[in-house]
Amino acid sequence: MSEERRGAGAPDGRAGPPRVRLRRVAAADVGRARQPAVPPDIIPAVLEIIDAVKRGGEAVLREYAERHDGLEAGGALVRTPAEMDAALASLPAADREVLERAAGRIEHFARAQLESGEPVAVAVEGGMAGDRVVPVGVAGCYAPGGRFPLPSSVLMTAVTATVAGVREVWLASPRPSREVMAAGAVAGAAGLLGVGGAQAVAAMAYGVPPVPRCDVVVGPGNQWVTAAKLLLSGVVGIDLLAGPSELAVLSDEAGDPVLIAADLLAQAEHDEAALPVLITTSAELVTRVEDELARQLADLPTATIALAGLGNGFAVVAPEDEALRCCEQLAPEHLQLHGSRAEEWERRLDTFGSVFVDESVAEVFGDYGAGPNHTLPTGGTARFTGGLSAFSFLRRPTWLRLEPGPERDLVARDAARLARMEGLEAHARAAEMRVDSEG
Repeated sequence: MSEERRGAGAPDGRAGPPRVRLRRVAAADVGRARQPAVPPDIIPAVLEIIDAVKRGGEAVLREYAERHDGLEAGGALVRTPAEMDAALASLPAADREVLERAAGRIEHFARAQLESGEPVAVAVEGGMAGDRVVPVGVAGCYAPGGRFPLPSSVLMTAVTATVAGVREVWLASPRPSREVMAAGAVAGAAGLLGVGGAQAVAAMAYGVPPVPRCDVVVGPGNQWVTAAKLLLSGVVGIDLLAGPSELAVLSDEAGDPVLIAADLLAQAEHDEAALPVLITTSAELVTRVEDELARQLADLPTATIALAGLGNGFAVVAPEDEALRCCEQLAPEHLQLHGSRAEEWERRLDTFGSVFVDESVAEVFGDYGAGPNHTLPTGGTARFTGGLSAFSFLRRPTWLRLEPGPERDLVARDAARLARMEGLEAHARAAEMRVDSEG
């Protein structure tokens, strides 16, 4: 993406709005145009942070927080439920009400998902088999809080964990604002660790009192947070790799450039590492969107960040079928469908974190609590996983009960024969003893 200044600018001599040109990418190159969820070059530094927190505990965590998260020397690392309740009480009534309404919508959708996953019990040869649906005991929920505090992420993660039945829900967010703490109170969090980055994920994974060792760590974050979740996934359960924000807009020539530009900028302003992409059947639409991006950037308070985000993005112009294949290959976190064929395209596409159908449904509605969770897979990982849900906090251990008799004996003999096919004689004998014990 290039940025230039137009002509002589405004009549009073000021420069005009920046000219924006999205990088053009051929449809065949889409797979190579995106970055991985975790850049390999940061892995060594993240490993160093994780090891330091594991070995040094609170002292090292405090050092990182004072250096990177604005914690005052000797300041409290953890905010209590009473402090979060006080933050909620101090909010203007309208702000408190919007947090509570958003939490209610998130809870409603999460509960519907939860109720769709009933335990299984099924007849098998010789008896019954099934599973249980069991929540984890302790969940750690990360909410980004660097440049912009995100109370919405507190609600998305902690409310969903509570719906799933998690006994104890902890938050982590650097430089927690009043709104973030208030959201923690609405969600019923047990406490809030005022630390961010890889060090916060490590603290929740290993436990740094009073933060307990968590069974799962969930939530979106920057590349350092995402890398830490990946590297600690053998120590603690994680939801998914939810890194810097992504949006792919798919449109034909009927798309509204004003709305498309607004949607792209809404994602671009998140982070310099954001990925806003326009995929369209119309080259003319790209030019019109670029003009509109320039116009909207002119008075956007976050224009500097948004320009950097647009620099990561690109535009693809291709025939319809090829454009749809590009979307599937990109597997974006968010997919927004504009133009005259949105309803049909929604039926033909399924590789995304969340889809927003028709220009009347802004992706930001999903960001701010319309119902579905906004913690979604990035870096192309939507090819094999979905977003955060109540299921992210559940385990499904199985059970088996068999009654003595001919059917159970057949199962036992089959097990013994399979065991010997694998060269595991002790397995075979253990199975056969069940037959012999019944004579």
